[in-house]
Formats: sequence, C-alpha cells, structure tokens
Amino acid sequence: MIIRSKTPLRLGLAGGGSDVSPYSDLYGGLVLNATINLYCFCTIEETQDDKITIEAYDADTHESHAVSGHLEIDDKAPLIKGVYNRIVKDFNMEPRAFKITTYNDAPAGSGLGTSSGMVVCILKAFVEWLSLPLGDYEIARLAYEIERIDLGFRGGKQDQYAAAFGGFNFMEFLKDDMVIVNPLKVKRWIIDELEASMVLYFTGKSRSSDAIISEQMKNTKEKNEDAIEAMHKIKQSANDMKMALLKGDIDALADILRDAWENKKKQSAHITNSMIDKAMKVAFEHGAKAGKVSGAGGGGFIMFIVEPTKKKEVVEALGELEGFTMPFSFTDGGAHGWKIYPTDNVQSLSYKK
Repeated sequence: MIIRSKTPLRLGLAGGGSDVSPYSDLYGGLVLNATINLYCFCTIEETQDDKITIEAYDADTHESHAVSGHLEIDDKAPLIKGVYNRIVKDFNMEPRAFKITTYNDAPAGSGLGTSSGMVVCILKAFVEWLSLPLGDYEIARLAYEIERIDLGFRGGKQDQYAAAFGGFNFMEFLKDDMVIVNPLKVKRWIIDELEASMVLYFTGKSRSSDAIISEQMKNTKEKNEDAIEAMHKIKQSANDMKMALLKGDIDALADILRDAWENKKKQSAHITNSMIDKAMKVAFEHGAKAGKVSGAGGGGFIMFIVEPTKKKEVVEALGELEGFTMPFSFTDGGAHGWKIYPTDNVQSLSYKK
C-alpha cells in the first residue's frame, strides 16, 4: 500500500508574531493568513526489507535505519523522526518497515511556513495510513507540540493551523495554547483582485528565523515597551486587514500592510537588511504600494501590493535583482491524504480530506 499527503504553504498577511509565546499567552494574538498553490508532499510506502528508509529531499537526507520504535533525533530529517517517534508513543504504532519520501515547492526558510507545513503533511500521511482519529484541530495541535516542544524549534502557532485548514483564516491565539480558527468566506472577485494586485518575490536567500524569534520572545519577557507596543499594532493590523479584505478594499489593505511592515521592523534588527531594502526600493520605484516580508524576516519571500496595471513593470524590475518572482494563486483546501492499493493491473484510490 502507498499513502500520499499534501499540504499548502501560506502567506502571512497580517498579525504574524503575535502568535508566538509568551506574547500570545499574555496579550492574546490575532493572525490573518491565506494558503497558496505551493505545497509540501509526503509519501509512505509499506516495504518488506526490515528497514525504515528516509528520502527527505527537503532536508537533503537519504538514509536507512533498522526497524525500531524510536529514531534518534539529529540534524538529518528531524521532522520525520519527530513525527514518527510521537506517533509510536501516542498511538502505540507497532514498528514496521516502510519508506517515507518528502519534498516541497519552496526552500526551507522561505517565510511560507515550510517546516510546519511539512510536519502537518507527514502527520497527515500517518493519519491516513493508520486510520488515526484526528481532525484538523488535533493534527495542527499535535504538529505544534512535535515541532515546538519535542524538537525544540522556536516559532509561533499559525503555520500548523494554516496547513491543516487551508484557505483564508482569521486566527485567535489565547493562553494555554488555545487556538480558534475562523475561516473567512471571501468573495471570488475579491480574491481575483487581490491576486491581480500581488507580486511574490523570492529574495534568493533563505534564512533561519531562530534569532529573530528569540529576540522577539526576549522583548516580551523583558517588557521592552517599544517592541510590545509595536506588536500590539501588528496584532491590530490583522483585525483591520480582515475588514478591508472582506470589503475588497485593496487600497486600505495596502496601507495596513505598509504600516505593519514598519512595526515589524521594530521587533528585531535582523528583520530587514540591504538585500530586502533594495528589493523594496526597486518595487516602490516601479509601482508597488506596499510590501512586507512573509514570515519572521531576514530573507525568504516578500509580498508586494501593486497597481495591477503596473504589475508587469514591477515584475520586470525585480527580475533584474538576484531573486525571482513566483506566480501564485490562493487555495481553499488544507491538508489531505489518500491511499493507493496496487492490484495486478489496476490501482484503486481512497481519498480523504
């Protein structure tokens, strides 16, 4: 039997950072995000060779282990190993031979939630394989615990829920890791106008979010008033942008995005750099109205709001830099998986959201 799963990556439109503890525990967080047609992929194949084989193209890891109920966590494909260990522990999975293959459409450190999206993707494959009774909330929460607690990777909570639910979502982050996901029913013409008004530009440089998130957490713990006030404004921008989005007011959305970027830069000296500043300058000179890095900052993807009639000019100008623009569209669906049962001449499929 072969099991496959797929999860979308996301654009953090507003409120990013307010989902990171301890800020979200003390003040509550609000985030507006939307998934796009870039994905993480996972395949699990049952085998008979008494090995657990890992082919993690996203982590540049290709290795095999003897069948065991625990895989030692190291810097090689820790996401796969972390998920496997938790599944064995929580659901009494009997160790067995299998091959797992993972890859994604965007590089790690892109600011699109690739790591968390991959954890959700791997989990979804195991859920499908073992018929585990986990819904979207349970998968997202378990993915958060594996990544942030078991593996100790710093970050927020929005990415796991975006990957699990998909679509446009307004998320609330409360104390004790409580999360409420409010799916937004955005009219089709508004989505079309937003797509026509956006340019997604990869800076050509991935980045580690660890230093930026560590500084953000430190600001909250040490009660840095300027940084905390800036985060309050970032959180409010999520609520403001939700209203602008539902009304289809792209000009107001651009104003909110521009202000949010200025407040985001107050969280850490590492959020922007000469490369990002240059891309911003070039885009604004050719018709961009607003821009913000998606994710923690420091590199990865920048999203720009542009006048649609100026979009081609902005794309061509950015094309002269070291990075590249990425065509995209917004998507509705979240994590899903399916099974393939090979027979002599036919393959039957079992599909599950």
